[in-house]
Amino acid sequence: MNLAIGLFIGALVIGVIVAVVVVGIRASRNAQEGSSDPLMDRLADAAQRGEEVKSLEAIEMQQPFTERVIVPVIRKLGEVSARFTPQNLLVETTRKLELAGNPGKLDAATFLSTRFIVAILFGGLLLLVSRLAATPWPLGRTFLLIVVFVFLGFNFPGMLIQSMISRRQNEVRKAMPDALDLLTICVEAGLGFDAAMAKVGDKWENELSLMFTRCIREVQLGKPQREALRDMESRLGLPELTSFVAAVIQSQILGVSLSKVLRIQSDQMRVKRRQRAEELAHQAPVKMIIPMAFLTFPSILIIMLAPAGFQIAQTFGGGGIGGG
Repeated sequence: MNLAIGLFIGALVIGVIVAVVVVGIRASRNAQEGSSDPLMDRLADAAQRGEEVKSLEAIEMQQPFTERVIVPVIRKLGEVSARFTPQNLLVETTRKLELAGNPGKLDAATFLSTRFIVAILFGGLLLLVSRLAATPWPLGRTFLLIVVFVFLGFNFPGMLIQSMISRRQNEVRKAMPDALDLLTICVEAGLGFDAAMAKVGDKWENELSLMFTRCIREVQLGKPQREALRDMESRLGLPELTSFVAAVIQSQILGVSLSKVLRIQSDQMRVKRRQRAEELAHQAPVKMIIPMAFLTFPSILIIMLAPAGFQIAQTFGGGGIGGG
């Protein structure tokens, strides 16, 4: 009976894992190809090749099972969860996804539904381990561990998004001084601000250069430059970038030399980066206490006290460890 329950739980967990992986791969593929409707793409390909155009139902049945069943189920789950989710939470989640760079092109409702999927995955894995264990686990301990793992799984997507936000902000923070130096040189050489930002976008391949490139494209499509700069700043939420955008907009309003403003901003960014490096260096000894206390010191104590322990055991044990 326990084996059958364990196999059922294992199949359920594997199904959830496959669903999560399929959604991630499909979202990444659509993001790279810019494809929003695979059915219409197949119709367009068939028309270009001169093949006989089939009905949408026939084309849909040619798609893999994951595309026809699993992905729509997860999308429907996100739509259902959005009905019972407060609007403030949806807005906050959308903001976090934007700060993280819109990973997988997920909307807020679908991302919130993944919390329940990952929670079921974590809890199901632990329940499977408890059922397949050689010695049955006590019911109280099993229930407590399942609750803990479900809680961790429910919060894991949020922690992952927060980690992606921090990584993205740190990458932009490190790249800003060099980017502002290049902006200053280009502006002093006679280029306009938009052309200078385009040079930065062509020079590097990082988050800041991608943001500059997107800002330039928005300006080329007709958005005012000040609005495009403010939108660029809001997509990251970094204080250093906020200060840079505010200084550029103010210089344009007041008619101040943009090259001087950029040079001042570049010097300030370098000072802040050096101060941040010094702050992290001062935090290093404190962060090293935990691994030293739980890993290094016990090893040193074992190495130093083991010979004395063997001698004491030999003296009081009557002829050595394991001796008669």
